Amino acid sequence: MAFVPCSSFAPGVQPRRSAFVQTARPVLPVASRRSVRILSPSMVASESAKTLTQTGDQFIDDCINAIRFLAIDAVEKAKSGHPGMPMGMAPASYVLWNKFMNFNPKNPSFINRDRFVLSAGHGSMLLYALLYLFGFESVSIDDIKQFRQYMSVTPGHPENFETAGVEVTTGPLGQGICNAVGIAMAEAHIAAVYNKPDCEIIDNYTYCILGDGCNMEGISGEACSLAGHYGLGKLIALYDDNHISIDGHTDISFTEDVGKRFEAYGWQVINVPNGNTDVAALEKAIADAKACTDKPTLIKVTTIIGYGSPNKADSHDSHGAALGGDEVAATREYLGWGYEPFEVPQHVLDHYREKVAAGAAVEQKWNETFATYKSKYPELAAQFEQYVVRKEVPESIEQALVDAAMSTDAKATRQLSQLMLNTIAPLYPPLVGGSADLAGSNLTIMKGFGDFQKATPEGRNLRFGVREHGMVAIANGINQAGYGLKPYTATFFVFTDYARGAMRLSSLSRTGVINVATHDSVFLGEDGPTHQPIEHLASFRAMPNHYMYRPADPIETAAAYAVALKSDKTPTTMAFTRQKTCLLDGGSFEGAKKGMYVLSDDSESGVAEIILIGTGSETELAQEAAKKIRANGKTVRVVSAPCVDVFEEQSEDYKDSVLPASVPKSKRLVVEAGTSYGWSRYADNFVCIDTFGISAPGKDDMKKHFGMTVENVYEKAKDL
Repeated sequence: MAFVPCSSFAPGVQPRRSAFVQTARPVLPVASRRSVRILSPSMVASESAKTLTQTGDQFIDDCINAIRFLAIDAVEKAKSGHPGMPMGMAPASYVLWNKFMNFNPKNPSFINRDRFVLSAGHGSMLLYALLYLFGFESVSIDDIKQFRQYMSVTPGHPENFETAGVEVTTGPLGQGICNAVGIAMAEAHIAAVYNKPDCEIIDNYTYCILGDGCNMEGISGEACSLAGHYGLGKLIALYDDNHISIDGHTDISFTEDVGKRFEAYGWQVINVPNGNTDVAALEKAIADAKACTDKPTLIKVTTIIGYGSPNKADSHDSHGAALGGDEVAATREYLGWGYEPFEVPQHVLDHYREKVAAGAAVEQKWNETFATYKSKYPELAAQFEQYVVRKEVPESIEQALVDAAMSTDAKATRQLSQLMLNTIAPLYPPLVGGSADLAGSNLTIMKGFGDFQKATPEGRNLRFGVREHGMVAIANGINQAGYGLKPYTATFFVFTDYARGAMRLSSLSRTGVINVATHDSVFLGEDGPTHQPIEHLASFRAMPNHYMYRPADPIETAAAYAVALKSDKTPTTMAFTRQKTCLLDGGSFEGAKKGMYVLSDDSESGVAEIILIGTGSETELAQEAAKKIRANGKTVRVVSAPCVDVFEEQSEDYKDSVLPASVPKSKRLVVEAGTSYGWSRYADNFVCIDTFGISAPGKDDMKKHFGMTVENVYEKAKDL
């Protein structure tokens, strides 16, 4: 291994040698690895091969093995985890983090840091080992020992909200590489907006490790295809080509040429045939990837999963379970690692920790560059500090939304959404987003702000193509990139089915993405049940940390956007109508911001005999039915419920003021063009739709078929 470490030992100081005899370790024949296992120590001793004697080689081995054995020991202690991937990808990770990545361990949020995404999130101990070794204060050796334990900062899969230094939450395969695409898009956009030829303040790379499973998942193809189209030259993905998944060798189901696929996407593809030991080739590959500025790069790193394990390497046995005590001991002997569990030799730790000072120097240099930038471009610098650094949402936006709502008449709420987007756009530069090939139907173009394309990365309208799942995962990456961007996505509400996995990760990882979902009910008509959402409102209301808004009129639409813009830890999905809606009498911006509010109540005591609860376009039905009931001498309260998730966050006093306990659920009726599932929390009676839709022309036919009429609501309410 011809590799020179970035630092050397002090004169006369030698690295600690293993307590085991340093015997020769063969370079495994990668081409025939299907039938080759790593030789046991006794077999190695009989081989005639060169013994490692050069301090430089041994030093690099020690650095790489420190990563491997932190992963091995943590998984072994937890009796749970995935040791094989960290064992195989330790060399590539060491070269990447040590030689190429810019970051400051003492400030994980340094704005111009290189970003690293572990798409193969099951190998989380690889990332935790790197964070500890390189001096991130978020992960100590005690945290490593608590891998996968209760309340630890080293959970089974990386979680951005638990561990500083983890950029995104990964685990479901394929999501991470899509996040990385979003991060690279964010970098390209911010660089295009703020950089000047004589003073560049954004100049960082996005690196990602993905595996065979990530490449099998269709979501990765969606995002990587788009990355090639956009020519994201600062996106570099290292593909852990170990040909193992949970079921065994991937040749039982996955024999395509991944490199050719990525070349077809428009990526540069570089092969490293021996990622187990050839650190020089790894270094050259990453350098060549950085030299290519007009397209992303896939580095195909062929490795042996569980490298170093005499009996479990190149096998799914090392993929998702601890090696076992005997095998750990054999691996220690084979790799010549004569240290106790969780012990990192001082010379190795000292070497890794040099990055602390180096990272601080990188940030200090950036601070000096930004000081120059501020003196030359004060207005842009002020904007950068406001939106990128402090991530502020101007207070003036709420009043602008209210003014826009008050100036319009009754429309389909998708049209009102378009009005709100274009009210916000000139006031809030961080807003970026687009649709999955439905911009003309979703009405989600920000007029006058251009398209994000390879030649125009400063554009704010994102063209995702027909890629719903990849779209939301990319938006998650854009939001979590750390540049203060607020992304929105758009599709038909029913097609959130395709995006649901990424939307769940938005909620789990506390990512404030906005999702615009138009054509919100059966009332879209002729396209039929394949396009008509039924259970979707209930499914998102059931999702933790997710705001599901279904506004009824202009003022509620304005409130939905106001909440979504300020929700930096909670994603918001907004379902908008294709059909025209009315202007609500009694509509309230502040009430809608609280999720539920009283539209009207004609009782003298303030406690009516019955309560009608409506959402979206069906709120009008509740209002009109209430008028008929009141004409018969009964008292009625009408409640608009644009977002039950936000309502549940309000105080008990407020919730009781809207839905008083003195009016039992048996005296409450919900009206919504979707499933009744979930509404039993608030009522016992429903005018809802608990079947799939139909194909029929005209909203009147649809309303009659499903009972979504004033007459039916009145009859149901009268029975109460």
